[in-house]
Parts: sequence; C-alpha cells; structure tokens
Amino acid sequence: MTVSYFQGVPTVPRASRPITVTLGDLQQGVKTRVKSGAYASASEVVRAGLRALDREEAAVNDWLRQRVDESLADPRPNVSADKVFKRLRAHHAGRAKARRNEKV
Repeated sequence: MTVSYFQGVPTVPRASRPITVTLGDLQQGVKTRVKSGAYASASEVVRAGLRALDREEAAVNDWLRQRVDESLADPRPNVSADKVFKRLRAHHAGRAKARRNEKV
C-alpha cells in the first residue's frame, strides 16, 4: 500500500485497465518520443512521465522531512508562520522557475 503525503489517502495498486486522457499540447511530445524510438508506445511515455513525477514528489517529501528534522533539532527560538510561508513560497517559486527554464 502506498500513502500519498500530499493527499493523505492510502492507495492500492490495481490491475491495469484502459483510461482516456486528454493531453492537449502535450500529445505532440508523446508522438515525437514514440516516433523517435525512445519509447515503444504512448503508454510507455505516460508511465515514464508518472515515474518522473513520483521521483520529484519523493524528492520534495525528502526535502520536507529533512527540514522538519532540522527544525526539531534546532535549539533556536521558533520562526513565525508568516516567515515560514514566505520562505516556502520563495522556494517553490525558484523550483517552478527552474522547471520553466528546463523546458526552454
């Protein structure tokens, strides 16, 4: 069983069954990857993308756990929630900017 830390809901892997997904502009990227031979099918491309998303979410969770552990071990006075959220927003903005730059 897998627990999603973003939603707090346990998930149980199920047998594969077809689903329909609207990709919009991303559909061309899927076709290009299959046509290049890098992937055998659109399903492979989607699975690879989901695995990459899983790795990214795991990295975020690891980062959060590390920060919580550091915070709990820190003997200094607590930081206000306003400062914490300001730092989190800045961190998120930096990661989002880096992702946008990767796509260029």
